[in-house]
Amino acid sequence: MRIGELSRRTGVPARLLRYYEEQDLLHPERAANGYRSYGEPAVRDVQQIRGLLDSGLTTEMIRAVLPYLGGPGEIHPPAECVSAETADLLRSHIDRIQARIDCLARNRDRLTAYLAAVRPDRDAR
Repeated sequence: MRIGELSRRTGVPARLLRYYEEQDLLHPERAANGYRSYGEPAVRDVQQIRGLLDSGLTTEMIRAVLPYLGGPGEIHPPAECVSAETADLLRSHIDRIQARIDCLARNRDRLTAYLAAVRPDRDAR
């Protein structure tokens, strides 16, 4: 598929897809006319890149781990490929994600309690 179709299917602007290529996160084939050509797995790759970026990983960190991530639940990590430095970066990032999750959960619970107190006749969820 060409870049426009990948953009439509993933909701990611073509400009960002080109940036991901510049950052060595995507690797499209090139047709004789120079157009980028993406295989079907590129849709999953872009979605995974977006998810990792949304969780706060840098493109450098994503570049380090992306080759070892398959689909959901699939991980292909040859241990010798993950340096101690990369493992430490990932552990640190996991800790930051967990802190954000804890904060969001506390805020959700507080807002739910507040809504239940001020609107007890309504479903506060």
